[in-house]
Amino acid sequence: MEIKDILSPDCTSCAVQGTSKKRILETISLLAAEKINDIDQTTILNSLVSREKMGSTGIGNGIALPHGRLSGLKDVVAILLTSAPSISFDAIDNCPVDIFFAIFVPEDKAAGHLQTLATIASKLSDKEILKRIRGAESDAQLYEAIIT
Repeated sequence: MEIKDILSPDCTSCAVQGTSKKRILETISLLAAEKINDIDQTTILNSLVSREKMGSTGIGNGIALPHGRLSGLKDVVAILLTSAPSISFDAIDNCPVDIFFAIFVPEDKAAGHLQTLATIASKLSDKEILKRIRGAESDAQLYEAIIT
């Protein structure tokens, strides 16, 4: 799997003004609802919030991988956004987060999403990619930073 298989340019947003974990999750769910026509924003947000209640998806180094399962979803959908400034996200290293890579998986194909998360985490462990992501000044630059 390549990132461009699940992330499209219209699902990236650079320098979002997030003030809280809840606000970032709302922004992610709004972007996802625009991409996923058959599932409303509230359902998408609830899937993220439910997952966060089990434990933060903040993996450290300013990165979070929020994710949720959605009934009725046909294909994996990803959302990438950066926030300015970084926000408190209860990450494992207790540092604020400024890179959010969210994925939504079909409820009946949830078993495969762990490999998808591992692929994304591996890509986000590359210091050069992180530098490009954090240096992006537009949605298009953000998209290019992650897929190259």
